[in-house]
Order: sequence, then C-alpha cells, then structure tokens
Amino acid sequence: MYIYLNGNIIRREEAAISPFDHGYMYGLGLFETFRTYNGHPFLLDDHLARLNNGLEELDIDYQCKREDTLSILEQLLKVNGLQDAYVRLNVSAGAGDVGLQIAPYTEPTVIMYIKPLPLNGTQEKEGVVLKTTRNSPEGNRRLKSHHYLNNILAKKEMGSAPAKEGIFLTKEGYIAEGIVSNLFFVKDGIVYTPSLETGILDGITRQFVFSLLEKLNITVKEGFFTIQELLKSDEIFVTNSVQEITPIVRIGNHFYPKGKHTLVHRLQTIYNQVCQSLWSKRDL
Repeated sequence: MYIYLNGNIIRREEAAISPFDHGYMYGLGLFETFRTYNGHPFLLDDHLARLNNGLEELDIDYQCKREDTLSILEQLLKVNGLQDAYVRLNVSAGAGDVGLQIAPYTEPTVIMYIKPLPLNGTQEKEGVVLKTTRNSPEGNRRLKSHHYLNNILAKKEMGSAPAKEGIFLTKEGYIAEGIVSNLFFVKDGIVYTPSLETGILDGITRQFVFSLLEKLNITVKEGFFTIQELLKSDEIFVTNSVQEITPIVRIGNHFYPKGKHTLVHRLQTIYNQVCQSLWSKRDL
C-alpha cells in the first residue's frame, strides 16, 4: 500500500517522521477521515473546512485546498488500484524543540493514508453504554485531534466487537456520542441528538444528517438527554464518515426497528443516491 507524506508518494513501510514532531510529542495535530465512492470523495469540502478551521486555531500554518487534496488523492487511488476507499488526511505540527511552543508552526507534517474498505460493512449495531465517561474538550470545542486516549480506553472496555458501538455518557450522566460516531434517536417523529455543549465532536455526517432532515421537514432537537430517554425512543442510529448512517437495533434488553419503514432507512436511501457526487452538505 502507498501513502502520501510531505510531497511524496511512498510505500507505507518507508514512511517516517521526526521524533521531535509535536504531533507525536504533544498530540498537536488534526485529521479527517472520509470515504471515496467510485473515486469521488464524499463531502470533501466540508471535511477540509473543518480541518482548516482547526489548523488556524492551533496556529499550524497550513491550509488544505480542494485541488491539491484531489491531486494527492487521485494519485493514491491510482497507484493503489482503488476506487472505493477509506482515506485519512493528517496534518501535525511538525518538528520543534523539546518543550511547549507558542509560536506558529510553519513546517507541518502532512500525510494521506488510504486503505480499501470491506466489501460488506456492518449493516446494524448493538449499542453498549460505557462505564468510561466522555472527557471534556481540551479547548472551547472538540477538535478532531490526536488526543484519542479517552476513545482508546472506551475501546479497550468494549473489546473486539465490530458489531457493537460504545455509547459515552458525560460525567453528569447525559448521553454524548459513540466511540467513533455521533448519536441520534427518534421519538414521535422528532429527531433528538446531544448538544455540542456535551463536549462531542461536530461530525461531518452529523451535519449532513441535519441538512437532510431540514430538506425532509423533520424537526431536530439538540440538547441534554438521559439514558432513560434514549432507551424509550422509537429508533436509534449513529453516524460517521466511514460507517455512514447505521441503525442501533439493541441496547441491553431494549430492541429497536430496522428496515424500509424506518427513518434511518429513508436517510440511508438518500445518502446512497448522492454519495458519488456531493462535495458539501450545502449542495443538497
């Protein structure tokens, strides 16, 4: 498998970064993961906008442009013989001295990873309420950063369970998000999802679902919700850019519907219609 590293397409076994990269030393770096469908990077503009806003906030002097990103991506798809792929675009601060730095970073490390996706992904999941609570963001909002210890601890709690998704609660006991997903539930025709004030990531697919629901004239309410409210819902689903829109069919002894009569199926259908062409949720 080939990847991109600072201007070069190289074999993954050849890749190396400086041990003084502050992305490694202090976790100062951001990334985006997205899918390509028949070569098209779904919602790429939204991913780049979030990444670029975060880089500006972290004083990393680098901006990812669509044309440059596409050029790298097209090379990687071609050399790896892929059309449908998982892609991770990673920008870390780059090498610095030992010690915390307040000056802007001007020579970041830029990597694009790529790998094939399984032919048949998980079609549904079981939700598991975690004992590990969701930590609060390092700053005013959660960035998609290298700070993943909380997620890793939750994953260790779950063990190897690809058909399950752990559900974080905040330390106050409100539902937050999945280990690698945003969480939605439906009750009496209204869609509910945790507020960003719970400390969750504002996922790109989460934003896309908001736009979809607006087009469908379906009410969405963000807020602070308890596990009891979640368990009493009519439907539950989770979203991320790789697993797309996935129904949760069970949490403990509580079971939830799936299939063509559900809202999640309706959302999945529209997703599948636009995933090979849409650059941004604004284009819906």
